[in-house]
Amino acid sequence: MGVSLKVRELSLKKGYNLLIHNLNFDLLPGRAISLTGENGVGKTTLLRTLAGFLTPHAGTIRAYENDVQLESEIWQSRMVHFLGHHDALSPSRTVLQELRFQADFLGGDLAGIGALRLDTLLDLETRHLSAGQKRRLSCARLLMARRPLWLLDEPMAPLDVDHRALLGSLMQAHLADGGMIIAAVHDALPFDTQALRLERPTMRDREAACV
Repeated sequence: MGVSLKVRELSLKKGYNLLIHNLNFDLLPGRAISLTGENGVGKTTLLRTLAGFLTPHAGTIRAYENDVQLESEIWQSRMVHFLGHHDALSPSRTVLQELRFQADFLGGDLAGIGALRLDTLLDLETRHLSAGQKRRLSCARLLMARRPLWLLDEPMAPLDVDHRALLGSLMQAHLADGGMIIAAVHDALPFDTQALRLERPTMRDREAACV
């Protein structure tokens, strides 16, 4: 895919609370970052900011394709998949209807989703699914449209052992194809990743952010 990401001196706030101060990292094709840290330290806020849902307090997020910087609109709308805590499913749609809706919305198709083993669930309304089934259904959007960066917030949390292994293999296939992953996790992912641990800003950091 030839797409990379550079984050420089990134500071993020939630209201008046400084969560992250002067964060720097690079992400190259075929690499994954395991994002760790205490609850409330800003992991979800960072993922949502990288996806374009939130605006940084300071610093830059730049994406490059073959060393050419991409406009943020193009990057965020066409090259990023965000999978958050909430599965964002319509409770009254059947699984098949939800899959078709997501495919239409993303401009993708259902050709690659067989690996998620959803075929026995197609006639069920999503409100009747277990937490693990809902997560697998949400993961289908990752396979519908090819996008370089997957931003995943605790992707394995509701899955059983077999389906954790399944998702792990899909993530590894994405990396092997030149994709990138940033995943907020508590437990280690089943493959090698870069480690990025978020720490709470010091008092000096907070004072500097107010200047």
